Amino acid sequence: MQVSGLVKTGTHCITGRKVAVKIVNKEKLSESVLQKVEREIAIMKLIEHPNVLHLYDVYENKKYLYLLLEHVSGGELFDYLVRKGRLMAKEARRFFRQIISALDFCHAHNICHRDLKPENLLLDDRNNIKVADFGMASLQVEGSMLETSCGSPHYACPEVIRGEKYDGRKADVWSCGVILYALLVVSLLVSISSFFVSN
Repeated sequence: MQVSGLVKTGTHCITGRKVAVKIVNKEKLSESVLQKVEREIAIMKLIEHPNVLHLYDVYENKKYLYLLLEHVSGGELFDYLVRKGRLMAKEARRFFRQIISALDFCHAHNICHRDLKPENLLLDDRNNIKVADFGMASLQVEGSMLETSCGSPHYACPEVIRGEKYDGRKADVWSCGVILYALLVVSLLVSISSFFVSN
């Protein structure tokens, strides 16, 4: 979730599970940002998959939104790659299968993430992928095209970079290809955007 807020660890009263509680001050958000947060919450409620960060509950009062999210302790895949360096094919394949499984589920429900990158892929205590941050996600009906240019330039497909209409599913698949490259090579610090300039 891209909107900043205080994150605390808690225990879900009903399930007894450890959760991450994200506290968002609604008074500090513009109306348009609040609408985006509400859309992100609605999208996350549609997704029930072992490799997608789970949203358990949302509570709200006049001033705050309280989001009870699945607690993951492994940090970002990006930091894991920085620490470990390039991965062996077996480990990269395991991560990639989990990413693709989550993405396939989302696409089957007409949800396009549109900001897939190692920073938005979290790891649990067993090193399982949890796709997170659906702040730029969009519902896309079959046969329609998306127009909003969003996501991170290094992971965005050429159509998004050029400001053209695009298929969100295909844009996500492109991002996955770049992520796979990062898992096996770890040289994303070199600007991939230069590829589009020269080709």
